[in-house]
This record gives sequence, C-alpha cells and structure tokens, in this order.
Amino acid sequence: MSPTSPANPGCPTRRLTTAQALVAFLARQYTERDGRRQRLISATWGIFGHGNVAGIGQALVEAGGGRSGSGGANGAAHRMPYLQGRNEQAMVHAAVGYARQSGRLSAHAVTTSIGPGATNLVTGAALATINRLPVLLLPGDTFATRPADPVLQQLEVEYAGDVSVNDCLRPVSRYFDRITRPEALIPAALQAMRVLADPAGTGAVTLALPQDVQAEAYDWPEEFFAERDWHVRRPAPDTHELEAAVRAVRSARRPLIVAGGGIRYSAAEETLAAFTAATRIPVASTQAGKGALRHDHPADVGGIGHTGTATADELARTADLVIGIGTRFSDFTTASGTLFANPAVRFLHLNITGFDAHKLAALPLVADARAGLEALTAALAGRGYRVDPAYETAYTGAKEAWEERVEASFATPDPTARPTQTQVLGLLDALATEDDILINAAGSLPGDLHKLWRTRSRDQYHVEYGYSCMGYEIPAAIGVLLADGARTGPDRPRRPVWALVGDGTYLMNPTEIVTAVQENLPLKLLILQNHGYASIGGLSESVGAEGFGTAYRHRDADGGFTGPPLPVDLAANAASLGLRVLHATTVDDLRTALSEARDAGGPTCVYVETETPDTVSGPPPAQAWWDVPVAETASRPAAVKAREEYDRQVAARRRHL
Repeated sequence: MSPTSPANPGCPTRRLTTAQALVAFLARQYTERDGRRQRLISATWGIFGHGNVAGIGQALVEAGGGRSGSGGANGAAHRMPYLQGRNEQAMVHAAVGYARQSGRLSAHAVTTSIGPGATNLVTGAALATINRLPVLLLPGDTFATRPADPVLQQLEVEYAGDVSVNDCLRPVSRYFDRITRPEALIPAALQAMRVLADPAGTGAVTLALPQDVQAEAYDWPEEFFAERDWHVRRPAPDTHELEAAVRAVRSARRPLIVAGGGIRYSAAEETLAAFTAATRIPVASTQAGKGALRHDHPADVGGIGHTGTATADELARTADLVIGIGTRFSDFTTASGTLFANPAVRFLHLNITGFDAHKLAALPLVADARAGLEALTAALAGRGYRVDPAYETAYTGAKEAWEERVEASFATPDPTARPTQTQVLGLLDALATEDDILINAAGSLPGDLHKLWRTRSRDQYHVEYGYSCMGYEIPAAIGVLLADGARTGPDRPRRPVWALVGDGTYLMNPTEIVTAVQENLPLKLLILQNHGYASIGGLSESVGAEGFGTAYRHRDADGGFTGPPLPVDLAANAASLGLRVLHATTVDDLRTALSEARDAGGPTCVYVETETPDTVSGPPPAQAWWDVPVAETASRPAAVKAREEYDRQVAARRRHL
C-alpha cells in the first residue's frame, strides 16, 4: 500500500528527491492553444558542476535524459531529453531561439551549477525577458541548511544572510523563487508554469535550487505528477476600447500600422493581411515584426525607424494615426522620439499587455493581436472605411522606388571582386526560398537586413534586437533547428537555418558550434570578416569618437590601432571546432559556397572577407535618427562637429501626450 501525503490525506505519494520531483513534474506540463497541445518544457540544457551534478544531473539520468533514451522508470512519453551546452549564457540563447521558433508555446529549461555558472545566466535571462520569450532557469544555489559558512562560491553579505549571487537574476526574471525546502517546490513550480505560459507575462523564470535541497528526499503527492494543461489565452478587446479604436481609424486620413513581434506570437499574420485588404492601410515593421506580411505584399512598406526604409519612415513622419500592433515602441522604432512628426498624430495600440498598450499616450486596445484584429476588422466592415486611393498609390509608388535602391545594393557587377556586406546579403537573398530562416542579433547586419531583406515567410526573419546581444546567433540557430526538427517527418527535411555573424560576434561566443557538431545539426554559419566592429565603428565616427578601439589591428607607433589587421584565422578556428568550412574570396566563389552550404546535411560554415562599400553600392544610410549623446565639450574638431549635429537632431524630439 502506497504511503499518503500528510498535506493531502488519502492521496498516494512518491518518494523522490526534490530534483527528481521537479524533472518529473516538468515532463508532464503542456500548453494548449487553438486545440493544439505540446510539451511546455520539452528538453533541458545543462552544464554540470558541484552545485547541480548530484541533484538535477542525477535526476536527468533517472528521467532518461539521452535524446534517444528509453525514459527510464518514467516511460518514453515522460522522459526529459538533455542537451549539452558549452557556455551558460549560450544555453539560454539556444533555449530562447527554440521558444521563438515554437511561437512561445514550448520552451526549454537550463540548469547550471553555483557561482559563475549561475551568474553567466544573467545576460541570457535579460534577453529572454526583454523579448517576452519563455525560458526556465534552474541554477544551483548554496546550502539552505548552512552546514559550513561560507561554502565554495558563496557570496557573503554582511547585512543579509539569505543573499546569494542568484539574486542577480531577480531583476531580469518575470518570476523568481529560491526553493529552501522540498515542499516549497510545489507552489513555486506551479507559479513558474503559469508565468511561462502567460502571453502577457512571459520571460525568464528562475527557480534557484540549493544543492542540498536538490538531493533531499520527500514524499510527494502523486497529484503533483499528473499531466497538466496550461491554456494560452486569447483575450478579446473591451467593447468600449474597441469602439474608441473604430472611431480613431475612421477619422484617420493617413494611418500607418507598426507591426511588432506580438503578431508572430499570436499567429495573426493572415488576420493582418485580411485587415489590410479591407482598409489598404500600409504596414511597417519593427525588427521583431518583420515578416508579418511578405515583402511583396502590396501593403508592406518595410522596416521602420532608425534601421527602416525611406518609404516607411516618410509615412511615419506624416501619419495622423499610428496603429501599433504587438510592439514595445522602442527608441529604434520611434527614432528616439523624432519620427512621428505630424503635429496631429495620435496613437492606437493593440497589445496583450496594458503596460505596452498605453505607451505614447495611445488609445489602448488591450487584447490578443489576432483576436483584436478580428474584432477591429469586423467592427469596421459595415462602416465603409478604406484609405484614400491617392494615399495608397503614393505609398506603393514609394515602395517600388525603394526596391530599386535594394537592387542597387545587392548588385554584383564584377563577379571576380571581393563582395561587400550588402552583396553577401543579395547573393543569399537570390538563393533563399520561404523555407530558409535567417538569424542575427547585433552589429551592422541588423540595419542592412531590416532595410533590405525580402522576407518570404512569417518566421524567416529572426533578428534579436530587443537586447541586441552579440553572440546570440549561433546558439539561437541551434534552438531553431531543434524546434524545426521536432516537426520534421521522414518526408520533410529540415529547413535551412543560417546564422549570420561578423568577426566581432564570432569571437564573443563560438562555443556552441561544438553542440551543433555533437547533435549533427545542419547549421549554416556565415562568417563575414571585416576586421573589427563595423557597426560601432561607424557610430563612433558619427559621434566624434573617431573610430577609436573598434578595429582589429596591431598597435601603431603612437599606440593606436591603425596597424595591419590581426592574423586571426576564424575559418581555421571554426574548422577546429568541427565545422566543414567553405572559403569564398570572390562574388562567384561566394555564390557557389552558399549554394553548397544550403544543400549540406551537416553543420557547415561559409567564410568570406568583405570589402568596404562605396557610397553608391553600399547600404542606404539611416533614414531616421537615433539618440547617442555626444560630448558637450571637446577640443577635437570631429567631436565639436558631431555635437552641432546632435543639437540639431535632438531639437526635433517631442513627447507624445
């Protein structure tokens, strides 16, 4: 006869360690939306140290952690696959890439040891929370029972005995708890799942696990291990807010939609297309929202803001109603408060969170993006609203003109020349179909991609620009490949997934290449070598810092960095980590290498050194400002001139009230 729980008399119990109970619980959690059901936590990433090896590590062995394992005593359906990482921050990035590709309906857990393993999670956690993407963090923590004080890697705080380095994770987590007793896991685990599955409140969730508590046994109620479904809500708009939104749209003469990532996570792309078909309102996109409409949709006018197109930014300057859908309205989108210049401009913001919906003093329409668009479309249907045909003709004509600028940037008149960065993108653009997925995060590439890339499917464009974190690309590509592989059958090969990185990004975080090789994932890594930080180098020149400290070069006689380029061989490094490397010197070489890499069945790298473009063939300059404060006093002419330009630009800023 099974023992019963003291908390729930008559309920059978199971004696497990805290770590074993947590892993068994996680393997039985599901999300459900629109009739589709999937595991909420489908795998666990881990690097083991003394703070988690005997707890979570042993529990993963019990749970059949090998990807092809039998599932141990838990059975195959409830096993917990284990993925081996090389860097704790990178493991979080991989989990975030997986969550984004899964539409926030499925996520990964990440376990680390105590100390540096735990604090290495902070950057990844911030990225996840800022981008509203779910990831479960399970860092080890110092002893709850304090058998010795201090223990290895313990942070001693004179005024507080209960503080550990894991408290660094509090401000970057949407939910945080420290499990100091086994039974405390039950409410904490349920709260953690609630937050992960909440479309309005998701992000990084942290359960800090003292190493002694992980290994401590407890009689757990069997009810804790029952399969549990977490319904992902689609809240409909309030009728009062909806009516106000209808009035705002009907009175607008030059409306503009700003599409954000919320459209993707709500799977609202078709609903948006139907709304634009009915109203002919043009659609500009943030980095997270690019792909809400295909690039060739008549209403799509491209990226908006500092990295946007001339078409979208000019529409923004003259818009009298800006309709934000699932966006945070960051400073890149608003050009630091200078873009929406029409004195009469007003904002309507459809967002699942009230916090975002009220930004820029907007009329709020707090709802799921798809549900809100459906309601708005239906409410407008009988009232005959459509933009003036002259407005539609003007923006479609401007879009055609911008396409000519894209073609000029992508053109490769000399096939024997070294390609520029935009020519690299043009060659990839010519090769890609709607199956390809591009991943990028920081540097000069996001600006070029946002302005120039022709997005062909809802999930092709994967640029992380909420935290703009260098080093995200390679691990995120692994996460995307894992998410895609979960849906791949014998008649459906994996989609081509490209991680685009510059040399600066590569040097920050190449370690998960080893994981891609270990899992035999067909990662396509494209390394663009330009011997320095191209993006920040250009910014440095524009703000009077003269490119200082941004080139990868030997020191010169004066102690600066203007000598020859450093003899760093990134291609050899990538090969040493297990990648097959294809070298490209010319445009023709690159065209061939990209095609070969796209067809490759294993992890492959294309390495190319890029040429600095001229003003004609290079990428279009920024079409809107971005606020980077310039030195108010300086003796060097470059900084003095930059400050004059800064004062001119900042004078155009306004607060929308």
